[in-house]
Order: sequence, then C-alpha cells, then structure tokens
Amino acid sequence: MGERRQYQDVAREIREIIRDEALGASDRLPPERGLSERLGVSRSLVREALILLEIEGVVEVRKGSGIYISDTPQGTGAQVRDDIGPFELLQARQLIESEVAGFAARMVTKNDILRLREALTRERADMEDGDPSYDGDREFHRLIAEATQNSVLVDVVEELWRKREQSPMWAALHDRIFETAYRRAWLDDHEAILAALQARNPEQAKRAMCQHLGNVRETLMTLSDVEDPAFDGYLFEPVEQTG
Repeated sequence: MGERRQYQDVAREIREIIRDEALGASDRLPPERGLSERLGVSRSLVREALILLEIEGVVEVRKGSGIYISDTPQGTGAQVRDDIGPFELLQARQLIESEVAGFAARMVTKNDILRLREALTRERADMEDGDPSYDGDREFHRLIAEATQNSVLVDVVEELWRKREQSPMWAALHDRIFETAYRRAWLDDHEAILAALQARNPEQAKRAMCQHLGNVRETLMTLSDVEDPAFDGYLFEPVEQTG
C-alpha cells in the first residue's frame, strides 16, 4: 500500500459534500474555486481530486460547463490508488530539476552543450511536424541531468519522468487539452535554459528551469479548466517571458 496522497483526502471530502448535499445524477458540483475556499486547499489540489473522481466514475466533465455527478456506474478507481497528482509531481520536478540545472551549469562540457542543441533541434522539428509525443522534451531534461556528470541525478530525473508516463491521472489531465501552441512557449523556455548552461551561470540556469516548470504548471491549469465557459482547448496565448 502506497502513501496516502493529499488529493485522495480532498476527494473524500468532496464525496462527503456530495452525500451531505444529497447531490444526484446530473447535479452540478460547486465550482473548483468554491470547493477550494470551502475546503481550505489549493485549486490545483481540488483539480487533482476531481480528476481522481472522474477516473473513478463519480463525476463527469461537461466542457465549458463544469463537473457533474455521473449517471453511469462508478468504477473502482483501483488503478489510481497510488498515483501521484500531476501538479504535485510538477512541484517536485520544479524543486529538483531547478537544482539539477544549477549544478549542471557548473559541470557542463562542450559535448553536453552540443547534444542539448541537437535535442532542441529535434524537439523543434517534432513540433513543426505535429508529433504529439514528448520524447524530445524528455530527452532535453535527461541531457541536463547527464550534464551534472552524476548518474544518481540522472536516475532521479528519469524516475520523475517515468512517474509521469505511467500516471493515469496525468493522462486524464492531458485528455482535457486539445491545442499545442503552448509547446512553442515551452521550447522558448528550453532555449533560455540552454543559454544559461552555455554561459555556465548556475543561478541563471536554476532560475530558468524553475520558471519553465512554473510555466508548465500554469499552462496546464489554464488549459484543463473545463469550467471556463469558453473552454475549447484554444484559450492559451503564450506569455512573453521576462528575466
């Protein structure tokens, strides 16, 4: 049995709200923001809890309208019992990979820089070809870990990516997202990280990676917000980065 996740506790509290308010099939749940304030937790934690309840069949998403009590039989949810919440995972990546990038800036070699440039070229080509995979993204982050010259750090970063790829909740989050323009902004972030590594500037590299993964989090929160009445998967306009 894995460690109990925070989003599981929030999901339990939302089930109690459903029971206490006698909400039935097709009744609308209170909005995320209201649930966040009522339960005293972050909106991202509420989003994770609702994704769990969606996978379990307790609720269903109606795009542009909100979250409703499902009128279909509930699933067991066993496949997500020990899953990590996607925003919790991003927070961990932000903390760990920022430090990895800072250390990589101290240890990076010319060959590392050449390989990172090649990875960005491949990533850009995949994006232009409409490749839906994130193989280039993963390769770029793995190469930064390799630039630390520390195999343990490589294993740590690889494990974070494995958790993402094996996560039913991460897959469910991405099922809500239909556009890919945000990937251009993430590629710009990667360029900034590479520039900091090439300059061998640890603080700049750490800051660039932290900002990048913060951007990833905010983008996914925005694009997966099914309660937005204009939700159609084409809401995100890349924000021009500063600093």
